[in-house]
Amino acid sequence: MEEIAQNTSSPAPEPSGHQAACEDPLVLEARPVAAGEEGGTDALSAPSVALEAPVEPGKTILVVHASVGSGHRSAANAIAEALGALREEPGFFERYPHIPRDFKVEVLDILEFGRVVFDGDKTASLFIGATRPFYDLTWRYVLTGRLLWGGGTIWGRVNFPKFTQYVARVKPLAVVATHITAANTVVSARMLTGQKFPLVSVPTDYETEGLWPHLYSDVFCVANEAMAETLRARKVEERRIAITGLPTRPTFGAAHDREKTREEFGLPQDRRVVLALAGARLPKPYQHFRASMDELIPHLHSLEGFHFVIITGDSPDYTRHVEDLAEEYSIDNLTVLGYVDKMPELMAACDLVICKSGGLITTECLNAHVPMILLGRAYGQEKANLRMLTGVGAAFSATTARELFDTLRSIQDNPGSIQAALINASLLRHPDAAKDIARRTLQLADPAVELPTRTGVRHFLHFYWGHKPAHVR
Repeated sequence: MEEIAQNTSSPAPEPSGHQAACEDPLVLEARPVAAGEEGGTDALSAPSVALEAPVEPGKTILVVHASVGSGHRSAANAIAEALGALREEPGFFERYPHIPRDFKVEVLDILEFGRVVFDGDKTASLFIGATRPFYDLTWRYVLTGRLLWGGGTIWGRVNFPKFTQYVARVKPLAVVATHITAANTVVSARMLTGQKFPLVSVPTDYETEGLWPHLYSDVFCVANEAMAETLRARKVEERRIAITGLPTRPTFGAAHDREKTREEFGLPQDRRVVLALAGARLPKPYQHFRASMDELIPHLHSLEGFHFVIITGDSPDYTRHVEDLAEEYSIDNLTVLGYVDKMPELMAACDLVICKSGGLITTECLNAHVPMILLGRAYGQEKANLRMLTGVGAAFSATTARELFDTLRSIQDNPGSIQAALINASLLRHPDAAKDIARRTLQLADPAVELPTRTGVRHFLHFYWGHKPAHVR
């Protein structure tokens, strides 16, 4: 099923949409929107500009994620921010003379380009509902052994032709993908348009699923050596593997005034503060986590050495629910907060975090130097994360509310266990990961650099046979 790619001379019209400029004029956040839909804004957004507005080809770096959960988007924004920070360093254009001085970075949600637009929150329900075991089987066993996926045009042909059209028009300098669907769609667009821009794939967990486009990713930026071993068995050459760590915003690794932050949030200075992350922008992934916290809340008064902070995210109803529980059981060592913008500062002011085992949130805890308890039954990539973090002693784990209570009581009686977890976490800590990924992207964007993948060949479907897996599951 091999085809030779042809250059696209007259791309189809672009989808209607808007492009929201971020605080840094370098970084743009773009997505197509339906006819008549107003362009929304968020913390990174500014006035909208139509996507179909004239652009100069060859002056844009795309960072593409998928809004399934919040981690992939956070990683994409961290990489975009790192590109902006590098541009401000002295001698940037001398080090990268091939980069136009007026280059831009666009952060895109690949799901918004679909022929069928998926709701990221509803898609996340596949990971928490009755289909969880099936998802775990698919993620961990199917296409993760000897039979592997290379990459193909199927993604662009079936559901993402709008993205292919957009790539044909923008002719990006390079593309970074922080989600598996994004990476495969980029490979498809590159094959169909015949372009030769580099693709940097950034799995945002502590293992790589078998459906990443192994043969057509120019560089995999991974968290640690164990992930590199997985890729080697999948015939990814050493020159296409970079151990960078997972990308987070630099503020998670920065020094913050602990006492000032506690004062700002009304937290006690004389107690160990435990931060429970029970919400973000999307509520679905936190359904089971919240159920466990609801069981724990009535018993918080017996953990006198701790003061608890529960982040409810963008969920007013759940905020009121937690506040009602605290009032019903007369819990006075609990603070309830909604969506928090100053998460790096708040993490740094806490002694312990209770969270899901998502790749980005656990990495943010690592970089913020705060130990964590991973709560809940983990499936798919979250199971891989949990095994990695607990395997090196960098995190505690609890599946149920009872186990969580016992773990908290054990930590209260043995506070030295927190320090041990922090020491072990240093094995996985890479606070400069976003900048390292940005530097590799800029280097590969040089036309003089020969890309390690075969950009002139395309397949509709490409499977291949790998070596014996390094990690048998």
